[in-house]
Amino acid sequence: MAHKGLNFGIFLAPFHRAGDNPTLGIRRDMELVEWLDQLGYDEAWIGEHHSAGWETIASPELMIAAIAERTKHIRLGSGVTSLPYHHPFMVAQRFTQLDHMTRGRAMLGCGPGALVSDAYMLAIEPSTQRRRMDESLDAITRLLRADGGVTMKTDWFEMRDARLHLAPYSDPHFKISVASTQTPAAMIAAGKYGLGVLSLGAGIPGGPDALSQQWKIAEDEAAKHGRTMDRKQWSLVVNMHCAEDDETALAQVRKGERVETISYFEETLGRPAGRADDPLRQGVKMGTTLVGSPETIIKGINHLIGASKGGVGGFLFRAHEWANRRDTFESFELFARWVMPHFQGSLDSVIASRDWARANRKDIFVPSIAAVEKAYTDAGRAAPSDFKARLLGTMDEDKK
Repeated sequence: MAHKGLNFGIFLAPFHRAGDNPTLGIRRDMELVEWLDQLGYDEAWIGEHHSAGWETIASPELMIAAIAERTKHIRLGSGVTSLPYHHPFMVAQRFTQLDHMTRGRAMLGCGPGALVSDAYMLAIEPSTQRRRMDESLDAITRLLRADGGVTMKTDWFEMRDARLHLAPYSDPHFKISVASTQTPAAMIAAGKYGLGVLSLGAGIPGGPDALSQQWKIAEDEAAKHGRTMDRKQWSLVVNMHCAEDDETALAQVRKGERVETISYFEETLGRPAGRADDPLRQGVKMGTTLVGSPETIIKGINHLIGASKGGVGGFLFRAHEWANRRDTFESFELFARWVMPHFQGSLDSVIASRDWARANRKDIFVPSIAAVEKAYTDAGRAAPSDFKARLLGTMDEDKK
C-alpha cells in the first residue's frame, strides 16, 4: 500500500567517533546535507550537545545559517534546541532571524536536553528540565503571536513587556516540533501548544508498539486546549541504511554500528548492553531499524505507518556513520531513487503511462507501418524486408 505525500529527511545529532578529526566531521555534516538537498530530501534537523565527545555540534543555529547558503530547497531545523539551556526570548529571536535568512526554511526543534552531562555542567537539576521546557515553550509561543508584550517570571528566567522587534518571515511563524522519546512530557507539550512531533522513540525496542498511545496523549491534551493534532506534523526517527540487497546492507554497517553502540551508548553514556546476538538483524525483524534493500525498507516503513494507527507525516533517518562515506552517500541515493517515490505519489502517472502504452500498443503502432513505408518511398528507397517484424515483434510475443 502506498502512502502519498510523506516527507523524508535526517536527524543529524551528529554521531562522530571520538578520535575522528572534529573539524572534518563538521565539514562532512554540511556536505551530507548538501547531497540530500540535491537528492530531493525535505528536511535536516541538527542537534545541540555540549559533552561526551561524539555529538560535536554545540550550536545548530550556526550550522543552519551556514548550510542554508549551500542549499536551495531542504528545510533546516534544530534537532533539538535544549530549551532549559537558553533564555526563551533569545531562542525566539534567533529562530526568527533564521526564518528570514533562510526565506522560511528554518524550523525549531525543542527538547528538555538529552545528555545528563550537559545539564550537570550547567547546574540544572534533571528533575526540572521538562518543566523548564514547558515554561520556555509558553514564552516562545506567546512571543511569536506578536499580540503585545509578554511579562513572565519563573525561577530561571524573567521577561518584562518583552516583544520581538522582527516578526517571523513565515506565516504565522516557523515550524516548531518537540522531540519525544518515551515519557509523555513531549506529547503533552505538543498537544498543549499545537506543535509537531519528532518521535525518537520509534527506533528503540518496543517503540513501534507505543506509537499510537503516544499520539493519543497528544490528541487528548490538544482537546483540553481546543486544538486538534495534525498527523502531517508527526515524524518518526529511525536508523536506515540502503543497499542493493539485504546482506550487503547489513555487512556495510555491522562493524560501525557495534563501535557506536558499545563505545558511545554503553561505555560512555551507560546504557545497558544489548542481549541480541545479531542486534541489527533483530532490529530489522522488530521493525525498529531499516537496514536492507529498497524492498525491505519499503516493508519496514509500511510496518511503522501501520503501527501509528492512522498515519504519519514523514520519516527522519538518524545520520550515523556506520558505513563508509561512499556507501553512506549511495544509501541515501538508493533510497531517494527507489523508496522515496513509493511514498510520495510521484510514480503514479509514470506507471499509468507505461501500462497504457502496453495495453494499447497494437492500435498505436500498427498505423505507423504505413507511415514508415511512405518515408522510405518518399526517399526513393526500399524498406528493409524485416522492418514490419521488428516493429510488431513485441505484439506477436504478447499473443503467445
